[in-house]
Amino acid sequence: MKSDSRKVIFAALGANALIAVCKFAAAYITGSSAMLSEGVHSVVDTGNQGLLLHGMKRSERPPDDAHPFGYGAEVFFWAFVVAILIFAIGAGISFYEGINKLLHPHPITSPHINYIVLGAAFIFEAIAWTIAYKEFRKVQGPQDFLTAVRESKDPATFTVLFEDTAAMLGLVAAAIGVFSAHVLEIQWADGAASIVIGVILAVTAIFLAVETKGLLIGEAASPAVVQGVRETVGDVPDIININELRTMHLAPHEILVALSVDFADGVSSERVELAVSTLEQTIKGRHPQVRRIFIEAQGKHDGMARRR
Repeated sequence: MKSDSRKVIFAALGANALIAVCKFAAAYITGSSAMLSEGVHSVVDTGNQGLLLHGMKRSERPPDDAHPFGYGAEVFFWAFVVAILIFAIGAGISFYEGINKLLHPHPITSPHINYIVLGAAFIFEAIAWTIAYKEFRKVQGPQDFLTAVRESKDPATFTVLFEDTAAMLGLVAAAIGVFSAHVLEIQWADGAASIVIGVILAVTAIFLAVETKGLLIGEAASPAVVQGVRETVGDVPDIININELRTMHLAPHEILVALSVDFADGVSSERVELAVSTLEQTIKGRHPQVRRIFIEAQGKHDGMARRR
């Protein structure tokens, strides 16, 4: 089942834009370093969702002479850019603010404003996270969560999901820092919370970068799709061996399949053409994500020699 990535992104974008304004206002009034880091975090997340929408829009452009397989991989590129921005801007500014507060501690004024904003922000983030998680669950199937993320080919959905998760963890860290500085009078706790937020963002960015890097350099289709293609080819009586089967995601929901098969000796060219045409239609019918298929007729020993 295909998830509605745009629904996830728009929900997160609206929540983060509203939250960012509230956080900056609270940071200005109270002087909280953790709240300022959270405001930067929300601005970065808002910009990231805009970049993901931009990437999805560009990925829908039709193929042309310069890009005969289309622009579907653009969404992979922009997801990678998002990971870099989270690390460079979100984590970087949070670390800077935290260290600056540790070196020059000062009390938080009107801390109750921070509590109200953090509570409201957590509710908005939880709503956005729930929407992202439900969309992700549509394609997750029986797999555990981390396995599903590793095998997911739609970076828009899992990027927003991890951003929202990091956002909620950051809000908890900010709340602990503000509470410790206000109630326990540990002035450096606010700066420490900002550094913790930076660590959360850095870990999130590294994880997203690793996942999107695999998509950028080309990941194979899921084992279920590969096995399904093998079984479909095996049902063709004139094909006696599969020499090679290669798959690659050109976009989140677009798969390229390259086949090298060995036809039985004596099969006429007309039967080969019919088998190839029927095979292509059957594979696309059973696996709608398979958009492009290239089938090569080759002897078994020639195929083994090429692989070596």
